[in-house]
Amino acid sequence: MNSARTMVLLACGALAVLAGTANAQRPGTWRCKRLLAEDGRSWREDIVVVTLLSDIVAIEPASKHEAVDRDFGDAWVIPGLIDLHTHLLLKPYDQMAWDDQVLRETTELRTLRARVHGIDTLWAGFVAVRDLGTEGAGFADVALQRAIAEGLATGPRIWASTRAIVRRGWYGPSPDDPAVPKGAQTVEGEAEIRDAVRAQAAAGAQWIKVYADYRKQKGGAAEPTFALDELAALVDEATKAGLPVAAHATTDEGIRRAVLAGARTIEHGGGASEATLRAMRERAVVLVPCLAANEAIVLQAGRKGPIVDRLNAAKAGFQRALAAGVTIGCGSDVGVFRHGDNARELELMVAYGMTPAQALASATTVAAGVLGAADLGVVRKGARCGFVVLGADPLVDIGALRQVRAVVREGDELWLRRDGR
Repeated sequence: MNSARTMVLLACGALAVLAGTANAQRPGTWRCKRLLAEDGRSWREDIVVVTLLSDIVAIEPASKHEAVDRDFGDAWVIPGLIDLHTHLLLKPYDQMAWDDQVLRETTELRTLRARVHGIDTLWAGFVAVRDLGTEGAGFADVALQRAIAEGLATGPRIWASTRAIVRRGWYGPSPDDPAVPKGAQTVEGEAEIRDAVRAQAAAGAQWIKVYADYRKQKGGAAEPTFALDELAALVDEATKAGLPVAAHATTDEGIRRAVLAGARTIEHGGGASEATLRAMRERAVVLVPCLAANEAIVLQAGRKGPIVDRLNAAKAGFQRALAAGVTIGCGSDVGVFRHGDNARELELMVAYGMTPAQALASATTVAAGVLGAADLGVVRKGARCGFVVLGADPLVDIGALRQVRAVVREGDELWLRRDGR
């Protein structure tokens, strides 16, 4: 066990116990009274998961093992969860306004704080995230990703998107003042769009995020930002770099253009019409609804005035997409609200009509498919070691995701909560 890493984790105050599964040179064994089956709807009983470093090398009946390194007891074990829409470089808006974070805080401070956000995310059971925009912090998500990969920081695996791309004059702070730093990379015209994609790819982006619509002024209605041919140019340039595109879009026309241009996922997406939803389904475009962020913004505003309509529209849009058979992935937009509360997205999905099994799949197999990560989203031989131990059954009550007893990652580490056993 890396003693330096242990000291960092304990100093952050996130963990009470850090223990290993014995020697990392031999397999580790983990006994599970209930392990989520690959179908995502049932439990395998009395199973031992065998790991070696970062890999799961066997799933075996407990009867084959006289002793194990760790017996989780009366618990439910699920794959590590995935959040497809996070902002690790942000802290909740009820702690500091977005404009103040972008304008008044240094990238260095925000990056150091993001290390703690990573620990909070991991402790919520989320072992991987797609971080969709640093909101004025440049390429800090790539730096954090590399620090975690090198063992200098602790957190989930990160798929980085760096700065995000938006039309000039449409994004804050002070959209009309080019001298004021912005929370995304602003562009105008196809040449600048392609240049921005190339620059972000060169800096380490694994996804390109584009704002396919946004409001021109604070409090205004969202409108499409780019013409269809401009979005198509962005997707074309991203494809040349081997990168998929995530499109922020809330209006039907913004969503439609992004879908036709070839975006892989639509973020938010509450305004999609039935025709646009059919196009999403036919083109296998995944909806990432960010329900928890909408709820948080409404709560922070005191549930007053027209902002409540935003919550209602998100709920109705999610329900239309679900009924239309659109694939839906879990993405919470955490950073708008507290890191570590990522599971709120799944709770809202169930409240709005999904079954617990469907919601769980949105954060495991569906999300892993979006990332192209066949080694995530399921506990099976050949997968990457990352699973979560719960104190209750999430297929009965999705709120059980709040009862994280332990997170196992990389095979030779067991992290226990303060109240863990």
